[in-house]
Amino acid sequence: MPTIANYRGIIPAIACPFTPDNRIDEPALRRLASWLASHKGVVAVMTNGHTGEVFSLTPIERAQVTRIVADELKGRMPVISSIVCEGLTEAAEHARLAKEAGAQALDVMPPHHWLRFGFHSDHALQYFDAIWQASQLDLVCHVYPARTQASYSSELLADLARLPYVRAFKVGQREMSKYARDIKAIRDADASKAILTCHDEYLLASMVQGVDGALVGFASCIPQLIIDLFEAVKEGDLHKAMKIQGLITPIKEAVYGAGEPTGEAHARMKAAMKFAGVLESAHVRPPTHAPSAAENELIRLAVANAGLLK
Repeated sequence: MPTIANYRGIIPAIACPFTPDNRIDEPALRRLASWLASHKGVVAVMTNGHTGEVFSLTPIERAQVTRIVADELKGRMPVISSIVCEGLTEAAEHARLAKEAGAQALDVMPPHHWLRFGFHSDHALQYFDAIWQASQLDLVCHVYPARTQASYSSELLADLARLPYVRAFKVGQREMSKYARDIKAIRDADASKAILTCHDEYLLASMVQGVDGALVGFASCIPQLIIDLFEAVKEGDLHKAMKIQGLITPIKEAVYGAGEPTGEAHARMKAAMKFAGVLESAHVRPPTHAPSAAENELIRLAVANAGLLK
């Protein structure tokens, strides 16, 4: 039985607020989680993604973030926690910690040594199995960009889709022809599995490929615009969708520029959230750089253009 009933909709990968002395800001994290959950169209919240500055968090802090968000949203909305590890034993330990903290599903990022050395398909299958054996929770397959050595083939994605405990795919190939092939491979293998775009920087273009929602950090910043965009796409109203994307694009350009999510982009997104009144502080943990004065002004103008400035 699945541990989360519905993955179809918008799932924000939640940002992690910090105090000026780099501690997790629990009151701010609770407020952010509750605010995100108040949006009709948000179906879950994910902790410990890249947007949550996961690589600056210790294993205990990752569990702490999940515990705070799960406690705040108990009885209201399920919480997914990302697993970011390098081997089977460590991943199993992190999975147990996340489950104890209240996660109801786990997003599985590829081990990052695969980015350098590559991997065999059976490595991935063993990795997913070890995490599931340790947790007995739904797993979400986090698909990395096609240009990396941690990219999954269409054949491997089909094999993962056939695993009963893999319930959803967070797809971020950032190469549209492979994106289309991979979506078809997953659908052909098991059409019940949810496919969620994680292309923060081109949401409309990736949504019209026929996905079931979005699992993106950008939804931590502008959830309603992304919900409205997805609803317009589902309705087949391209003109409405393009109008909404027109409001999103200036913010996207100020946050991501011409590239994809990075540590500094996540810092710029926190600045956008502060300008919009979502966060009181845009502090990021070193060594990530805070935006410059010029970048902050571009972000402020983009937020104002979308009618979100507070």
